[in-house]
Amino acid sequence: MNNPHHTPARTRMLLTSPLVTITALGALAGAAVPAGAAVPQPSTDVVARAAGIGTTDTQRVEAAAVVRLDPTADVLLLSDYDFIHALWQKANDAGEKLESVRTAAELAMVSTVPADHVTYIVTGIHTAYRLDQQRERDKAEAERVARLAKSQALLAIGIPSTPELLALNDDNFVRAVARHAASGPEVKAAALKALAGEAADWREFIVNGAREAHKRDVAKELEELEEQNRKEAERKKELAARTSTAALFRLTPTEAQLALSADNFIRELLRQAPADLRDGELYAEGQRAVLSSDPAVWKAYIHTGADAAYKRDDENRRKKIAAANRKLALQIQAAAANSGVNPNLVALAKKALAGTDEDVAAFLKEDNLQRARRQSFQPTDAKLAGWHVRRSTPDGDATFIAPVDAGSKQADREDATWVVVPSLAALPGCYSFESVRKPGHFLKGQPNLDVINAPDDRSNAFRTAASWCPVKGLSGTGTSFKWGVGPTVRYLQQIQGGLYAAQDYKNAPGNIAQSWTVTAPLAP
Repeated sequence: MNNPHHTPARTRMLLTSPLVTITALGALAGAAVPAGAAVPQPSTDVVARAAGIGTTDTQRVEAAAVVRLDPTADVLLLSDYDFIHALWQKANDAGEKLESVRTAAELAMVSTVPADHVTYIVTGIHTAYRLDQQRERDKAEAERVARLAKSQALLAIGIPSTPELLALNDDNFVRAVARHAASGPEVKAAALKALAGEAADWREFIVNGAREAHKRDVAKELEELEEQNRKEAERKKELAARTSTAALFRLTPTEAQLALSADNFIRELLRQAPADLRDGELYAEGQRAVLSSDPAVWKAYIHTGADAAYKRDDENRRKKIAAANRKLALQIQAAAANSGVNPNLVALAKKALAGTDEDVAAFLKEDNLQRARRQSFQPTDAKLAGWHVRRSTPDGDATFIAPVDAGSKQADREDATWVVVPSLAALPGCYSFESVRKPGHFLKGQPNLDVINAPDDRSNAFRTAASWCPVKGLSGTGTSFKWGVGPTVRYLQQIQGGLYAAQDYKNAPGNIAQSWTVTAPLAP
């Protein structure tokens, strides 16, 4: 029981000087809560903002439709900033599907310029929504193409396509191909090599590797046959090439189609080509081939050209999705950098953008973005190095500062880690801090000015009391957090280890006003 990591209340007591604590808290009690005022009121700037409407009802209804927000009379009477916050909340609830809308809203909320709020409502949300829609279409197309790639691989190898096979995830699909009797030695070897790699290797096997390995199996078989019957070997080689090319069009050629001349075979593929292939390189290259009168051009398309065009189509799809992902990641990085309170999100965005396209896609997954918004907070006072803002279940969700580090228990590190989100009360440039240990609970100032970790009851009073506005550090360094409740200006402070929403007592012994450093999350 002597380990301060495990006894937060005890740790706080060890810090407390009775004389200083009684004096400081007496000052708080006497100056902070006026007689007859049981609950602090929103500051005057919050009240004034309610009239800050520069958009029409029509513009608001159109913006609300994007995120499926019910434009009730109360919603339409919100200030532009508060209205954006309501839009942000709905976009946040929607997750990845409205990531661009959410990020653009966060960028707008960082601004204190009314024109920026109007721009977001009138045009910005719609531009962001189009980006989200395109990303969803691109993702759906990529998923559809990935499913089709499996059927194309099966067609090329000669494995009967079944719903059960197509429903397998990538690695199990590769295993199934490796075990199938129709797979030749080269296909099996390529499948096993892919399984020893990563997800990208599985996908490459499905899209290209299986087909190419099957060609090698056919080539070896033809080499053996060629020694016996050159003419029969050439016929089988041509049939194998045509079957493989037809598979790229997601077609199984009939005997009659296989017997067509090369140019007519290509025309038949183009005629039956699915609509989604008609804008790609595979289709365009086929059209160029049949416009030629040279049989060598037709043969080259069937044997190598179609395969090369198919690979270009696949690469173009990947590049399009990757470019959209990188654009969104850059927007998220910019919004986090502007906030000044999400360095972890900025760092992870930069790391992802410096990596592969797969790294960026992983960064944008909703769970990963939520974790990236985690931060920890510690006093700037060098004497309190290693002490962090934390909550405690044994102390009834009280909050205070205590020594927590990377070697502490997981539960303690989670208690000292917070998810930074835009102010629940929609205060411009302000934020709320959600407990990692207890999701849905936020760092909140009480009427008696204690700061606790409390569940969001969705009331305006709660959300204002759980809002903190970053300003230049009162002690000259770091960041101080102004409380969202007014009219008296108060800040998040530690006084002898406890957390309070207190005035800046510059003349108090030791200057109890506190500045904070936003640090890497103790529970990343």
